Amino acid sequence: MSSVNIASHLSAMAARRPNDIAIYCATGGDPGDRDSYARMTYAELDQRSDDIAAGLLAMGLKRGDRSALMVKPGLNLFSLTFALIKAGIVPVLIDPGIGLKNIKGCIARSKPTAFIGIPQAHAARLVLGWGRETLTHLVTVGTRWGWGGVSLEEVIAAGRAKPVPMAETTADEIAAILFTSGSTGPPKGAICRHRNFAAQVVAIREMFGVQEGEINVPTFPLFALFDPALGMTSVIPDMDASRPAKVYPPNVIEAVNAFGATTMFGSPALLNTVSRWGEAHGSKMPTLRRIMAAGAPVPAPIMRRMLALISPDGELFPPYGATESLPVAMMSSTEILAETWAETEKGAGVCVGPPVPSIRLRVIGITDEAIADPALATDCAVGEVGEIAVCGDVVTTGYLNDEGADARSKMVSASGELWHRMGDLGYLDAKGRLWFCGRKGHRVVLDDATLFSVNLEEVFNTHPSVYRTALVGVTVAGIREPLLCVELEPNTASREKKRIEQELLAMAAANPVTARVKRILFHPGFPVDVRHNAKINRETLAVWAQARLS
Repeated sequence: MSSVNIASHLSAMAARRPNDIAIYCATGGDPGDRDSYARMTYAELDQRSDDIAAGLLAMGLKRGDRSALMVKPGLNLFSLTFALIKAGIVPVLIDPGIGLKNIKGCIARSKPTAFIGIPQAHAARLVLGWGRETLTHLVTVGTRWGWGGVSLEEVIAAGRAKPVPMAETTADEIAAILFTSGSTGPPKGAICRHRNFAAQVVAIREMFGVQEGEINVPTFPLFALFDPALGMTSVIPDMDASRPAKVYPPNVIEAVNAFGATTMFGSPALLNTVSRWGEAHGSKMPTLRRIMAAGAPVPAPIMRRMLALISPDGELFPPYGATESLPVAMMSSTEILAETWAETEKGAGVCVGPPVPSIRLRVIGITDEAIADPALATDCAVGEVGEIAVCGDVVTTGYLNDEGADARSKMVSASGELWHRMGDLGYLDAKGRLWFCGRKGHRVVLDDATLFSVNLEEVFNTHPSVYRTALVGVTVAGIREPLLCVELEPNTASREKKRIEQELLAMAAANPVTARVKRILFHPGFPVDVRHNAKINRETLAVWAQARLS
C-alpha cells in the first residue's frame, strides 16, 4: 500500500522553494510592519519539524502513539504539528476555550501517552489531574518547572543527533484527532485519517484555484496547516484565536495590506467585526481576492460589507461543511446575493450551493434514531426538508472511543461504504443546490408543525435593529410553543424594545413560516461556540427562556 502523509507536502515545498517564507507570526508589534513578525522559511520549518520528530522518537514515543498538543498559535505550534505527523504520532487537538472540565474529558477519551504544552497547560494538567492514568512523556514549550519531562529545546537537540525518515503512513492511518467545539453537546474527537487530509487539500485547491506563492491570513490558525500543501505563505495576525469576535480589526486589515495577502480565512463573527470597522474607517484591502468563511452561515450584510473592502474582482466563499466533513457544498457570495438571498429572507433557508465534486450527498428522512445501514434511510423529495448525509474521502470514519456518537452519525452499507449524517437539516432544490435549514437538534416540534431554526430566524434578521435571533422551544401551561430570542444591534436604546417587539410580531404574523411565533424575549448577548464565536448555543438559550417565563 502506498504511503500517504500530509506532512510530505511541507518537505516538497522545502525542496522546491527552500528560502521562501512559509509562515509569519505577529509578535505584538506594529501589524503593518513586516519586520515585526517572526518568520520561518519552508526549509527552516521542514528542518525544525524533522528535528522535533526525531527527538520525540528518541525519547521513546512511537508511531501510532497519541499526544495532546496545547500550544498557542505560533511557530512552535506549526513545527510541532508537522513533527508529530511526520513521526506518525497522532496529535490530539483540543480547543482550550471549551473549558477545563471538557478538556479533562477530551484527554480521558483520547488516552494520550504524551502531553506537549506551554507551562500554563502543564500546571492545569498537574492540578486537575488530566491524563494521569496514561501520560508517560511530557514536553514543555517554555520554562519547565517541577512537573518533570523535558523541554522542547531538549527534544530538538536529541533529534539533531538522530535524524529519521518520515513515517510511511498509509491512507487509512490516523493523522490527527480533532475535537469538535462542543457547541451542540460534549466535544467529540473526530478521527481524521491521512486520506481525509489529502482529499481536503485536493478539494480546496480545485475549488478555489489556489496558486503557489499566494499569501493567506488564516484567522483560524489550524487552517494554516493546509497552506504548505497548497504552496501558500501563512500570516498569523495578532489576535486571540479563541475569541475571533473580539479581534482588533486593524491587526487583521494591516496584516493583509502589509503582505499583500490574496486570501483570508475567518469566521462570520470575525468578518462582522472587521467589516464594521472597515466600513466606519474607510479601510480597504485591495489585494484580497478570496475570503473563505466557516463556522455558521454568513448573513448578507456581512457579505456586502466585506466585498466592499476587498479587490473589485474579489469574492467571499462560505463553504458548507463540518469538522467531520469539509467541504460539502459551496456557492459564492455574489451568486448568493444575486440569486438566493431574497428567498432566504422569506424563510426558505440559506442556499449553500451544489455539492462539491468530491462528495456524494443525500437528504434523508428526519429521525433521532440510529440508522445502521444507509439502505434503510429514505430519500426526501426535491424541496422536502430532511437530514443531510454525505459520503466521500473527506468524510471522517468515526469518533474516538464514542460508540454512541458513531451510532447516531454513521451509516455503513453491507459493502463497507460509509455515510456521515451531518446532524444538519436541509433540502435540495430543482437545480441540485443544497439549502441549509439549521441543526436537527434545534428544530421545534409542535403538535401541528415542525419549525426549522435558520428558515425562521433569517426572516426576523432583516429587521434593521436586530443583530441576530434564535428560535427555541418552551413549554407554557403544558403546551409546547416556539419563542424567539433576540439580540439587538449594539447601542440600541432600551426604550426601543417595545416598538421593536411589536414590529417583529407583525413580521411574524405576515409570513406563514413565522406565523406561530407569539413570544419574544430580548437577550443581552447570545452564548456562542468557542471556536468561531458564531454558532449560537440554542440549548443554553432555551433554558434561559424557560426560566424567564417561569
